[in-house]
Amino acid sequence: MKINQHQLAFKETIEKERTELGKRPEWLKVRLPSGQNYKQVFELMRKSKLNTVCEEAKCPNIAECWNRRTATFMILGDTCTRSCGFCNVKVGIPNELDLDEPRRVAESVETLNLKHVVITSVDRDELKDGGASIFSETVRLIREKMPGTTIEILIPDFKGEEASFEIIMQNPPDILNHNLETVKRLYHAVRPQAKYERSLELITWFKQRGLRTKSGIMVGIGEEKNEVVELIDDLFNAGCDIMTIGQYLQPTKNHLPVHRFVTLDEFKFYKEYGLSTGLKAVESSPLVRSSYHADKHAELV
Repeated sequence: MKINQHQLAFKETIEKERTELGKRPEWLKVRLPSGQNYKQVFELMRKSKLNTVCEEAKCPNIAECWNRRTATFMILGDTCTRSCGFCNVKVGIPNELDLDEPRRVAESVETLNLKHVVITSVDRDELKDGGASIFSETVRLIREKMPGTTIEILIPDFKGEEASFEIIMQNPPDILNHNLETVKRLYHAVRPQAKYERSLELITWFKQRGLRTKSGIMVGIGEEKNEVVELIDDLFNAGCDIMTIGQYLQPTKNHLPVHRFVTLDEFKFYKEYGLSTGLKAVESSPLVRSSYHADKHAELV
């Protein structure tokens, strides 16, 4: 990954500010993935030539989720048009759009008999609709084949284009997820092509149309505690129902560094504060990622 000048400056600042991290805390250690369901999902992904964000993002919960019969498919290819400082997904010029991808995803959901599925994607800013039509078609085909499966989609911001939002609403999911990722102050370094306010407006737009909404952030990348509190307030006021909070872990030496390992007590504080605002569910602990316990969120009334 090639980071821009602003990200490089931020990276140098974090490296100067942070204290010696030492070894990762015990609570950040995970077992190697295993289990029969995990093996079956892994083999099918390779056979169907599909991508999962579980693998691309090196999610620490991959075994737990796959063994619970939930999985997160990453559509629109494996190459992203944006250069976020935290993300391990490949950046560059994407391949031609794969119009058959929705069918393969739906058939995989059927073969695996998934009870809950999360659909996410890379950013495809070069496409007129940002890939919204592929999201919509994927949801439609899953509904057709597996009407009992709950569906969550984790979407990019589509550059704030309401025409793309309308395409999503043609085949609405059970949960609409869009991650803020970090506090407002750090957006230029962490999400240089995104806008904090635009992401909040997206959540409000879908909430006003009756969807259950969700968002997630990572901590330990340079934010202050009061900034996280402000972000939680902003999400609740924007109409967010569900929130996930996890520890940022640097994927490679070329990505933004870890500023600190957030304590378990601080994660507990964020969970309790989030619930006190009126959020319906808050998953807050070091290894939490966007899709963690996603099947439980689908059961919320």
